[in-house]
Amino acid sequence: MDHNKNLFDGMFLFCTVVEQDGLSAAARTLGHTPSHVSKEIARLETRLGARLLNRTTRRISLTEAGRIYYENARRIVEDAKATEDRLQITGDKPFGQLRMSVPVIFAHGCLNEWLPEYLKQYPDVTLNIDVSERRADLIAEGFDLLVRIGKLPSSDLIAREIFQTRRLTVASPDYLASHGTPHHPDELKDHELIDFSFHGATQNWMYSVTGKTDISVPISPRVRCNDALTEKALALAGHGITRLPELACGAELANGKLVPVLQSFEHAPVGVHVVYASKQNLPAKTRAMIDFLVEKTK
Repeated sequence: MDHNKNLFDGMFLFCTVVEQDGLSAAARTLGHTPSHVSKEIARLETRLGARLLNRTTRRISLTEAGRIYYENARRIVEDAKATEDRLQITGDKPFGQLRMSVPVIFAHGCLNEWLPEYLKQYPDVTLNIDVSERRADLIAEGFDLLVRIGKLPSSDLIAREIFQTRRLTVASPDYLASHGTPHHPDELKDHELIDFSFHGATQNWMYSVTGKTDISVPISPRVRCNDALTEKALALAGHGITRLPELACGAELANGKLVPVLQSFEHAPVGVHVVYASKQNLPAKTRAMIDFLVEKTK
């Protein structure tokens, strides 16, 4: 038997012939001519290498091979119909497993707070969330969507900006009271620094000057780590100045536990994007998550 892309050709038609007990009746049901149905059955038998039907001018009967094929083919056709019926019933109702990959800072900064609302709103969706700083491959790894912060590489994927965030230089009021407040990036050399280091040690902190080349400030931090929450905890405890995405420290800035410094030297905000494969035939579960994230960030 030739196991190829034509594997299912003729299966539905054959089942209809058996269930309608004749070629002519099946042809009327399917909107074909009897000769077309007869040719398709003959083509199916040739591909399978077995005679499926005994035919006379008035009736048909199943051969032994035909009975075995029909019993198995009928289950496949019924499963396919059930799948289509389920999709039609659910329609635009989100359901199934949604796989997404998000940066740690996005998860801790806002997603964790929002997820209970999403789960309550969409009870038929299950979530599989990869929280990491790695650059997951949406297509190769089978994700439904990604969340990415900053400039995105050119690709065929769809990227929708949902909000913007800035990287800020922050410290606790107690630290600044004890060590003074820097007013220019060059003054950071006189301070305790806490640095985020993910892909190797950071050698410089970059700042912007309007109309001039960026300032590159060499740093010798007291602490290096690859977790923004650790950075923030040390800064809150008064152990130095650090740089954090506004997304990671918004609450602490609002309540005054952290204070921004060097704001006039910070770079422009960067986009936070939700990335997915295509707008065409977008699954309801994916569209629901995208719409949910957009609504939460308005």
